[in-house]
Amino acid sequence: MILLIMTYLIVGAIVGLLAGLLGVGGGLVIVPMLVFCFTWQNLPQESLMHLAIGTSAASIVFTSVSSFWAHHKHGAVDWAIVRRIVLGILAGAMLGTFLASRMTTFALKGFFAVFICFVALQMLLDRKPPPARQIPGWWGMSTFGAGVGLISSLAGIGGGIMSVPFLLWCNQPLHQAIGTSAAIGFPIAVFTSLGYILHGLSADALPAYAIGYVYVPALACIVSASVLTAPLGAGLAHRLPVRRLKQAFAVLLIVVGVRLLMNVLQ
Repeated sequence: MILLIMTYLIVGAIVGLLAGLLGVGGGLVIVPMLVFCFTWQNLPQESLMHLAIGTSAASIVFTSVSSFWAHHKHGAVDWAIVRRIVLGILAGAMLGTFLASRMTTFALKGFFAVFICFVALQMLLDRKPPPARQIPGWWGMSTFGAGVGLISSLAGIGGGIMSVPFLLWCNQPLHQAIGTSAAIGFPIAVFTSLGYILHGLSADALPAYAIGYVYVPALACIVSASVLTAPLGAGLAHRLPVRRLKQAFAVLLIVVGVRLLMNVLQ
């Protein structure tokens, strides 16, 4: 048990360090690491990917609070945008967790593998959309929110990889796009983790100490360690070549995605 706790603490430390250093979403790191740890731990294969995604989403609930609050104190969160998008996020996250609960571990793993390869290519290209329009109204934001909530709930991420480019496209300044995206990540994580908990309560193949599809020992260790190492990563970001490190990380993500995909196709 001690070795298991140490393993999850190391995962949390790495997640916090990379999040602070590279600004990458925690789910991109947490999910593949949890897949490895849960496989090593011999957790039930039928629910392995569901547990990884649900636990990832639950951890983002805690880590996103400090992030969006820091941006809020600097006036970088547009709460009007958050209010417009939250109902769409709720609908998308609930639909995504409903679909995920009816998907096999291999189907979810395949979706996640393709998704992180796509994200990694975006990171390598480092393209930012030119500002071309204004923020849409309630219906437009709700529709976008539903899409973000749906994809985020299937991948266990906070949605920043989609919301930041969208807000930049809508003429939002970069610092405000990042801050508002951080705030949007909180309801995504809340609704997604609640969905995985509720849909997982009736699942048969669950390990001890799991609440639905959220594995509590891993969640507690990841949150406690990542909170400590995220500020360290943020400090290193001012002294290290972040762009080159992000490109190297993107290559690593592609390798992880391809390995997951090969595992699914075997």
